[in-house]
Amino acid sequence: MTTAAPPVRTRPRRSWTPGQIVLTLLGTAVSAVFLAPLLWALFTSLKSETEAVEVPTHWLPDDWTGQAWKALFETGNITDWFVNSLVVSVCVTAIVLLVSALAGYGFARTEFRGKGLLMGVVMAGLMVSPAVLGVPLFTTVQQMGMVDTYWGMILPQCAPAAMVYILYKFFQGIPRELEEAAFIDGAGRWRVFFTIIVPLSRPSLAAVGIFTFISSWNNFLWPYMVTNNPDLMTMPNGIATVMNSYGIQWAQLMAGGLMAGLPLIVVFVFFQRQIVAGVAHTGLAGQ
Repeated sequence: MTTAAPPVRTRPRRSWTPGQIVLTLLGTAVSAVFLAPLLWALFTSLKSETEAVEVPTHWLPDDWTGQAWKALFETGNITDWFVNSLVVSVCVTAIVLLVSALAGYGFARTEFRGKGLLMGVVMAGLMVSPAVLGVPLFTTVQQMGMVDTYWGMILPQCAPAAMVYILYKFFQGIPRELEEAAFIDGAGRWRVFFTIIVPLSRPSLAAVGIFTFISSWNNFLWPYMVTNNPDLMTMPNGIATVMNSYGIQWAQLMAGGLMAGLPLIVVFVFFQRQIVAGVAHTGLAGQ
């Protein structure tokens, strides 16, 4: 004899409170503000060049066409620009993660002569704008023969004072007892760093890596200064050259801008949790 299964009780759906309604409407309005430029760029890229410059402007194209996208791939080196940006950004991110993690751990856990002076130099780097260092950096790169090379674009972006300080503060918050227990078991400094410190620092390292990748991908000034070869241009520099004898090609420019922003959108979609966790762990929310 089988017994009937007890009925499943469903909780009554709660009605929205006035506060939830206000927050939802506010979130919708803010989302619309951020999405509006992307939609404008998308619709403009699907217009003809003549329609893109018409006054008064309108959102939706009268004649939907992908001519701007086709011309961008046929006349420009957008594939090379994309690959160049990817190579530079990935290399910069990898080097910055390695350098900042080692430097931050060294400042947080070791004592050596001149530590206070070096830490002061790092802190001073937070107060200097990268644009101010453009001329001396270019002179140094030129003397080293790295103009129009990948290394010329990569290495000057790998002095991350802010990232060193962020990881330095995070490493200070890790209990020393974990390292002392490992030292008692016979582990060395390098083993402790790679087997204990690095795994515990994944949220902060993820945040530093993501922010570094985004910053390097969007960097326009330095690659523009150090590169004259069209085959080595990055996405921001290459898109800025989308012009002809009649001036700027706005439909192509919008298409190129969307192409340049696509990797950043993908990074945000797939690493959203890491970004939020990294901001919470590193204290970047107040900056």
